[in-house]
Amino acid sequence: MPQVKFVNEKQTIEVPEGANLRKEARKAGIELYSGIHRHPLGNCHGLGGCGKCAVEIVKGQENVRKPGLWERLRTLMGPILFLVKREKKDAIRLACQTRVEGDCEVQTHPDLNLHGEKFWG
Repeated sequence: MPQVKFVNEKQTIEVPEGANLRKEARKAGIELYSGIHRHPLGNCHGLGGCGKCAVEIVKGQENVRKPGLWERLRTLMGPILFLVKREKKDAIRLACQTRVEGDCEVQTHPDLNLHGEKFWG
């Protein structure tokens, strides 16, 4: 079974191949949402609509399925996610839309770096 290491939480969990990253993280008690989005009314419950479960795949990007159509559209529709995605390319993913196929390392609450050196150019 694939292992997912959550860098910030210093926790590693085993998940079935093809498992949804958000569901498995929540089962393990790992908080993907911050602020008001922790409240049940503050997020989309894994439907890919709010974009607040964004994580960074630090290692093992080849071991998660490629983004589907809905995730790609959601990234384009949200200005913050779009700009962050521009800098970090395929590393930023929505946990609710990510399927794990092998070992990987995930950073929850990634640094958005809206004023980074390479961000605007």
